[in-house]
Amino acid sequence: MTDAGRSAGPPPRAEVCETHSAIVFFAGDRAYKVKKPVDLGFLDYTTRSARRAACEREIALNRRFAPDVYLGLGEVSTPDADGSEPLVVMRRMPADRRLSRLVRSGAPLDDVLRAVARRLAAWHAEAPRGRDVDDQGRRDALAARWEASFAQVRASGGGEGAVPEGVPEVERLVRGYLAGRERLFASRIAQGRVVDGHGDLLAEDVFCLDDGPRVLDCLEFDDHLRYVDGLDDAAFLAMDLEQLGAPQAAAHFLACYGEYSGDPAPPSLWHHYVAYRAFVRAKVTLIQAEQGTPGAESASRHLVSTTLRHLRTAAVGLTLVGGLPGSGKSTLSGALADRMEATLLSSDRLRKELAGIPPEESAAAAYGEGLYTPEWTARTYAALLDRAAVLLSSGESVVLDATWTSTELRAAAQKVAERTSADLVALYCKVPDEVSAMRLRARATGPSDAGPDVAAVMAATEPAWPEAVTIDTSGPLESAASRALATVRPWGTGQAPVFRRPYMEPD
Repeated sequence: MTDAGRSAGPPPRAEVCETHSAIVFFAGDRAYKVKKPVDLGFLDYTTRSARRAACEREIALNRRFAPDVYLGLGEVSTPDADGSEPLVVMRRMPADRRLSRLVRSGAPLDDVLRAVARRLAAWHAEAPRGRDVDDQGRRDALAARWEASFAQVRASGGGEGAVPEGVPEVERLVRGYLAGRERLFASRIAQGRVVDGHGDLLAEDVFCLDDGPRVLDCLEFDDHLRYVDGLDDAAFLAMDLEQLGAPQAAAHFLACYGEYSGDPAPPSLWHHYVAYRAFVRAKVTLIQAEQGTPGAESASRHLVSTTLRHLRTAAVGLTLVGGLPGSGKSTLSGALADRMEATLLSSDRLRKELAGIPPEESAAAAYGEGLYTPEWTARTYAALLDRAAVLLSSGESVVLDATWTSTELRAAAQKVAERTSADLVALYCKVPDEVSAMRLRARATGPSDAGPDVAAVMAATEPAWPEAVTIDTSGPLESAASRALATVRPWGTGQAPVFRRPYMEPD
């Protein structure tokens, strides 16, 4: 041995990281992953041929996301081994560039998350598609996955009476959302939004390098779990960012993904998928809690709470805002729709649209005449509810601005809500007579044509509306809007981040 060789000393020991199914050795600029000879039910690596096939599969699938990281298949053998053991040979990533570490350190995240979103959207644009992939994006397939998780949580809780707090509400909200949303999930498939994706997008496996992100360790043991809506794939990382204490980063990432993918999904679907990912992790932590893992029980409660916040926000609602002319119902409807990110439909505007009249053009007439005959009113409300039904079944919450002075029309709205599994809330705007009279006298020409005489007749014939919550709209708009929002969403907004869909130019 040369003097140089003697002074070099022994080689540094390899670092080791162990998961439930693999052991990873880090040495120099390489990482080597060996599959454990285990049978976990959902995967079976008990034979060398199975482990080799799993390594080859992992390399092929992950090269889609990080081709320069997954270098190839290697082998290792020891004197007492019966043959060589297959392993995945990888380029070692710098630990200080893990996204999870950047989040915990408080590093700026906007640019790196934008880069990850761009990379994910680019992959989804080119990802394999097909009938088998589409089948996993159907509403019933998602419902089956939810139901399987419910059954596992109940089994881990020891039975019906021992489920964690909040799980029954999770079940109710999930079933309600999915029951009325067949059109939404069918449209996702028709748009090609269901892809062979990553399936396990954790911040721990994303490395933010100077020349772009490297996304590692996709789900390889079950193709069906990797066949997901692209938004579901992105929601996995958003959920993980929330659990790392960065809800605004989660919202920013999903907004960037929506921008780069051109995804028109309603915010309700974003929240639903984040809730789904949080509940799956809650299920896993409940199992870990049974096994005595420290902190797992507390973590599972937090994850169920996260699931609930998102499901409550995702709930699709039909809000009727009624009242006599001059009551401020249109102003309140607009303010409420803005706060809820709901679609606003107005009977006044739709009536004139059906008649081919610009909304600002006057069509004033005596009560029950002109465009305000019973026939015109029936036609207007039928179109109003038809449009609402389409939006509700597509995952959009709707605010309907109309007088709702007919019990038959209120009953028709109730049927639409039931058919689309939407939460129905009725609000009745009320002000003192002198306030409404003053407003009507000062009103400029616009979508509403009702004057003081029409308002007086309507007030004399209006039936009671006991189901509606009365909102005093004589004071500041903010006060009335806050009361209305608290009625529609009594749980509040919690800590669920606001997911705003990207602006896209119309076709």
